[in-house]
Amino acid sequence: MPRDCILCLLLLPVLVAGPVAADEPETPSAVSPDYRIGPGDTLKISVFQNDNLSATLPVRPDGKISSPLVDDMVAVGKTPTQLARDIEKSLSDYIKAPKVSVVVTIALSVYSQVKVIGQVKTPESLPFHDGMTVLDAVLAAGGLSEFAAGNRAFLVRQDHGKETEIKIKLDDLMNKGDIKQNLPLMPGDILVVPETRF
Repeated sequence: MPRDCILCLLLLPVLVAGPVAADEPETPSAVSPDYRIGPGDTLKISVFQNDNLSATLPVRPDGKISSPLVDDMVAVGKTPTQLARDIEKSLSDYIKAPKVSVVVTIALSVYSQVKVIGQVKTPESLPFHDGMTVLDAVLAAGGLSEFAAGNRAFLVRQDHGKETEIKIKLDDLMNKGDIKQNLPLMPGDILVVPETRF
């Protein structure tokens, strides 16, 4: 069947149904706008006035997605906005000026975790959520152990491919209420709590 005919079949329900209602509820994003998509995440891809091209789908282990008219597009490492622009470019071969939005509805990838290691009661990987702070991570890991050197703790953060260390005084945060130490976390952060020197 010629490509033009396939496109007509895809667009027919849209032409009959008309534009999407403005008050249609939008799926809330599970992540912040600068979140980097990773394998295992679930994405809701919406193409304005083209329901047949919209889909909710997982990011495959190879880091790619396939949606109607877009095959094997790399999603890993992109923000939702970057991926939406890339899908628009792909769809522009079939649709005039497509408008695409991408929402991460479930963030499961390693890129969406925060790790707490060292002298905490239960070192673990925690699922990142918007607004997550250092205190949230420490409490989720059961608090500091008796051998923790809390004021020598630090965050390891990947920023545009560059690793940075940010010092945090956890003892001051936990025992003196020094809220300046309660830094916001980013997906992929590693909180390291060293052992006390004897």
